[in-house]
Amino acid sequence: MLIRCVAKTRLTTTGVARLVSSLADGSDTSSVAHRNSLKEILRKNGPRRSVTSLLQERIDSGHAVALSELRLISKRLIRSNRYDLALQMMEWMENQKEIQLSVYDISLRLELIIKTHGLKQAEEYFEKLLNSSVLLRVAKSAFLPLLRAYVKKKMVKEGEVFMEKLNGLGFLVTPHPFNEMMKLYEASGQYEKVVMVVSMMKVNKIPRNVLSYNLWMNACCEVSGVAAVETVYREMVGDKSVEVGWSSLCTLANVYIKGGFYEKAKLVLENAEKLLNKSNRLGYFFLVTLYASLGNKEGVVRLWEASKLVCGRISYANYICVLSSLVKIGDLEDAERVFSEWEAQCFNYDVRISNVLLGAYVRNGEIRKAESLHARVLERGGNPNYKTWEILMEGWVKCQSMEKAIVAMHRAFELMKGCHWRPSQKIVMVIAEYFEKEEKIEEATAYVRDLHRLGLASLPLYRLLLRMHEHAQRPTSDIYEMMKLDKIRIDE
Repeated sequence: MLIRCVAKTRLTTTGVARLVSSLADGSDTSSVAHRNSLKEILRKNGPRRSVTSLLQERIDSGHAVALSELRLISKRLIRSNRYDLALQMMEWMENQKEIQLSVYDISLRLELIIKTHGLKQAEEYFEKLLNSSVLLRVAKSAFLPLLRAYVKKKMVKEGEVFMEKLNGLGFLVTPHPFNEMMKLYEASGQYEKVVMVVSMMKVNKIPRNVLSYNLWMNACCEVSGVAAVETVYREMVGDKSVEVGWSSLCTLANVYIKGGFYEKAKLVLENAEKLLNKSNRLGYFFLVTLYASLGNKEGVVRLWEASKLVCGRISYANYICVLSSLVKIGDLEDAERVFSEWEAQCFNYDVRISNVLLGAYVRNGEIRKAESLHARVLERGGNPNYKTWEILMEGWVKCQSMEKAIVAMHRAFELMKGCHWRPSQKIVMVIAEYFEKEEKIEEATAYVRDLHRLGLASLPLYRLLLRMHEHAQRPTSDIYEMMKLDKIRIDE
């Protein structure tokens, strides 16, 4: 679809009459102007003016705007996490009478509202769709982002109320919303309700898809055990509308592993290998993880080598998966080999990968190897994250290199503004106790002040600092003031 507006004599209060044309504007002036508009919207630091005003200016000056290009711009904005700008574009599109929005467009707008403004505004927008004769036709299939938001936040009651509403509207005609509810019940540990959802699907003649069966098998494993899962699997095999693939076999294998049926699991995984998509690595790493759970090194290595034959670049997540699996089965030698392979070809040194090996060294008590790897990461331009410092901190505390552990803790403090990680209270107290033992009152006071500022101070920590100050006959009023601000009472 192409929207083109032609400037005319003032006929209305807007001064512009809009026309819709199916023909592209081939003029150089229009093309250049349009490219400039795109460039302005996609500026790295954001456009100088709102997306709405930029697009409207293009239209009002008589330039063409293709719907496909608008969608492309919104995708690029979303890829760079500029959800607010993408939402501005979607809002502008919806206000153009010439544009007939698709289910995809409305679903995308719902997702963007959730990301930018939260669930409440998304719910209000969905109500608006239901009350619009024009948009009701797409609302029937565009509600999934809202349901998925309830699942993500584990809002069981809200999800159930929403499903009842959708049922009353006659919107529940595909397996997708039922699958989302099954995910929600599994996430909240209500496995019996997963089985109830499947029964509801059967009563209402809603077909099950592969995901439905996989979720059903998982729930049956928790509620009734392996025999019930095998019954569901046989039903799936007999369902002519469903093709049993590697994902379902992986689900079955995982059930067998949980139940201790290791030989059965191994046979199922071998069958799953035969069904892997040779153009997508996803299945390979599900199998790698499951072979690791079996302690099967041969399977892990075989699937890793096979995954390299799939076209496309191996992702950091793939490397993390195979490294974690090799570490899990205790094969550090092969883990080091895989890590060296990654190091030899990486463009950006991703510490999430090196952290896997770093953690393995620390857990094995090989602190010298851990320090050597850390030095290599820094030399290659890697930026340690909170996990790096947490691993090193624990390693240094274990081997009583307390000064190094203290430096690591302070480096982790610097990163805490941008993440949800918090140090363990055990490590926090071990460092505080070291200060007390060494009578380092200045360092202890600064340390507790940092923890207070970050909202991490505790009663045991304040008691320790009070002891140190009283022993040194120093005033304690500042400590009590911090406690008051933290709403911590000494008599707790």
